[in-house]
Amino acid sequence: EHVAAGEDWNPWEAQERDEQAAARRSHEALRRRVRNAAPGAGRGRLRVHVWGKAALGLYLWQHIFEGLLEPADVTAQWREGSQSTGKTHFSFITGPSVVPGYFAVEAEHVVLVLNGREEAKVAHAAQWLLYAQTLIQTRRIRHVAVVLLGNEQCHNEWIWPYLKRNGGFVSLLFVTYDYPLANEEDIFQWPLGVATYRNFPVLEPSWAMLHNPRSYLCNFLGTVYKNSSRETLLEILKQDGLDKLCWIAAREQWQPQETNESFRNYQDALLQSDLTLCPVGINTECYRIYEACSYASVPVVEDVMTPGVCGNSSVYHSAPLQLLKTMGAPFIFIKDWKELPSLLEEEKKKSLEEKIQRRRKLIEWYRNFKALMRQKFINTLENSFLPSDKG
Repeated sequence: EHVAAGEDWNPWEAQERDEQAAARRSHEALRRRVRNAAPGAGRGRLRVHVWGKAALGLYLWQHIFEGLLEPADVTAQWREGSQSTGKTHFSFITGPSVVPGYFAVEAEHVVLVLNGREEAKVAHAAQWLLYAQTLIQTRRIRHVAVVLLGNEQCHNEWIWPYLKRNGGFVSLLFVTYDYPLANEEDIFQWPLGVATYRNFPVLEPSWAMLHNPRSYLCNFLGTVYKNSSRETLLEILKQDGLDKLCWIAAREQWQPQETNESFRNYQDALLQSDLTLCPVGINTECYRIYEACSYASVPVVEDVMTPGVCGNSSVYHSAPLQLLKTMGAPFIFIKDWKELPSLLEEEKKKSLEEKIQRRRKLIEWYRNFKALMRQKFINTLENSFLPSDKG
């Protein structure tokens, strides 16, 4: 009937309307909470709104801040959380219903989590920056910081004009990969983290994870690109029959979304392997490194710079993976996969007790790493956004 009448009919219209109404109610509740947050905290209280418009925001909130989100449903149109720490009260929002101009802003200070990995994502990120710029110009907010999922070859020139140092309004930039302009003053390197867009979980290490014998020496589940070091890795494993000792599952084409079965296999492989092989892709840093840490499977990282403009900065001189190396990551770094057979021979000789101690060390390091990144993030915001007590 609708079609015959020449109308655009949407059979899900009622459901979408209900979801949007629920999102608006949720948003209003969040506004009230932000407005009433920590009323006795005094004037020194910094209120920061984090707008998560990239999956990297979930790593920041759930893994580094250990924050909760309501509702728990990952497909919800609007998700939110809040927590107070030190001098700062953080409110976090994410979801499809969080769009520029859709919600009123109650916080003076905003952190935008954006995706700048490719052209289409940059265009979307620019819309958010223009919205934030309008809020700054109309004095509705005072400060803006950006957490950016950067380009894998570090081509992030598009954001340069937005930075305060270049006449823009963005006070601080936290950016992934070995961005050569990181200076520890207003531009900071930020960890890539786990693939939250694939719903990689927040894990607490169990007794079994730390103490049980594992069935495999190593694992590699992933895409094998033509003429890449990943092809070399597979050839070396097959030549020596080492692929029988490791969980290997290669595919020729990258898949952005896992099936339930493939994701379960991947997690099982991490849990059942002493080592996780991390060959370079478009960038040396990959989600696999952090996901292996979550399961106490030691990353074996191909320590090679990938093409692009990533590299050393004025404060870091150990690219690639400058941030992880500076933080003392207890990984195994190798320059060539030809080193792998002798590495695995040594691995065979290790006792379970040695492996347990190594797992404990890795889990403890990763926990401390996230805690340090969290504190660094908070300190940087407070030092930049709070008025100085001097004078």
